[in-house]
Amino acid sequence: MPPTLASLVQHSALKLTVRAGEERLDTPVRWAHVSELADPVPYLEGGELLLITALKLDAEDPEEMRRYVRRLTRAGVVGLGFAVGVHYDDVPEALLDAARAEHLPLLAVPRRTPFIAISKAVSEAIAREQYRAVTAGFAAQRELTRRALTDGPEGVLAGLAAQVDGWAALYDATGAVVAAAPGWANRRAARLTPDVERLRQGAATASAVVGAAEDRVELHALGTGRGPRTALAVGTASPLGTADRYAVHSAIALLTLTTERSRALHAAEQRIGAAVLRMLLAGEPGHARAVAGDLYGALLDVPFRFVVAEPASTTVPAEPEAAAAGEDAAGQGTPAEADPLAELAEAVESAAARAGETVLVVPEAAPAPTPDGPLRRLVMVLADGGAAEAECTAHTAGPPTGDGEAGGDRDPTRPVAGVSAPTGPEGAVGAHQQARRALSVARRLGRGHIAFDEVAAGSLVTLLSDDAVQAFADGLLRGLREHDATGRGDLVASLRAWLSRHGQWDAAAADLGVHRHTLRYRMRRVEEILGRSLDDPDVRMELWLALKTAESPD
Repeated sequence: MPPTLASLVQHSALKLTVRAGEERLDTPVRWAHVSELADPVPYLEGGELLLITALKLDAEDPEEMRRYVRRLTRAGVVGLGFAVGVHYDDVPEALLDAARAEHLPLLAVPRRTPFIAISKAVSEAIAREQYRAVTAGFAAQRELTRRALTDGPEGVLAGLAAQVDGWAALYDATGAVVAAAPGWANRRAARLTPDVERLRQGAATASAVVGAAEDRVELHALGTGRGPRTALAVGTASPLGTADRYAVHSAIALLTLTTERSRALHAAEQRIGAAVLRMLLAGEPGHARAVAGDLYGALLDVPFRFVVAEPASTTVPAEPEAAAAGEDAAGQGTPAEADPLAELAEAVESAAARAGETVLVVPEAAPAPTPDGPLRRLVMVLADGGAAEAECTAHTAGPPTGDGEAGGDRDPTRPVAGVSAPTGPEGAVGAHQQARRALSVARRLGRGHIAFDEVAAGSLVTLLSDDAVQAFADGLLRGLREHDATGRGDLVASLRAWLSRHGQWDAAAADLGVHRHTLRYRMRRVEEILGRSLDDPDVRMELWLALKTAESPD
């Protein structure tokens, strides 16, 4: 406890007596200061016990004393010590009345007690309190370190929550709550995700205080500034004291070390994952299982899907390491440009971690170069029907831009992904090809996410709806349409009916309501205008696709 007026009154060597303000003796004293100025306020900071002899005051003038005491209370003076037996034999009534009116504690200081003794008592008490706080802080550091070694981040959070008599939570790079202590704090911490996201987008070292009805929350970014950062939240009923502050700083250091160690382990895991992926795609499932071991073995034992994702734009974003290294002239970190593939990987891995799933995420450079350089690509292997797959679908599919209503445009910053059908290690090569083809279809159709199952179950015509195919169809059918426009027959409709009936003259003629000789004449005119033979199956195929493309909506 810091020194208070009550503790000074109880100090046996000082012999102080209370003459006014008895109800406020529990007020902490920040310092003891001697001043005989009529107005010492410019030289005060607040929280002082002011010691006077009234050398330059008319302590018997009620009006002057009222003004004097009012100035002191407004400046934050917590008590007034008056030396009796120096200029006045006792505390003047005018000063007593003014102190009582302002509820300012007034202590009578006997002549045999020098002011220096009071100053030393306050200083010693403050030093003892600081030593106690530092000692408690070091003890908290040792306890948090022990918990970090034995129980990991969860132990650090539990120890920190107990130290500050509040709660603590750890967030991952996506802003999701990884762990919280005590358990009831999970829901409270989850409501701060938007604040955590704003904190992560700030400078390299950042913290913020979030006031709320329930408590006071401090948010601290964790990490060295290389790539996405995690965050720590500490909630308390009141501002942190010195020992609590030591504990928070220790927790930040320990969790940062844990985060950096986890990042290094994650990089090593990615290298193993890349090796497993290469073996799967080389048609060596046995070797892939051997390398996967306990790290990825569980994923290869269940049906899984390949996901191939690329940025929606062909513009290559800055690499995370290079973007995070950018600093302004003042040396402050600047927010890095968002990397859509990195955000997708974080979202999928966080969902998998929360669900206890294993995922394989491998970034690579796509083989097709663009004017801006190689197009970066993300290859993922996700358990079929798991939380990671659901998160991948949600992340690439939306949310829409604008008002978010149904039919709204998809967010153009989201990656585009193709997903294979479920498979096992023996079918990995084919599944990877399926995911790549589904990705190509998604790009063609302007979709953010397409599964190969959906492509196989759909119509081929929908895959031919781009401008190049439409232009081919229009060019191929233009001569027939120009003929029909003159009113000399209906060649386009006749061709459609004949092809739909697989060249059966009587059935097609019946559909059109004409004689079969009329239909034969029309088909000869079609061959003459097109300069192609309808006996050629390739010609019939192209004409049928042209007709279907012309029918499909834009």
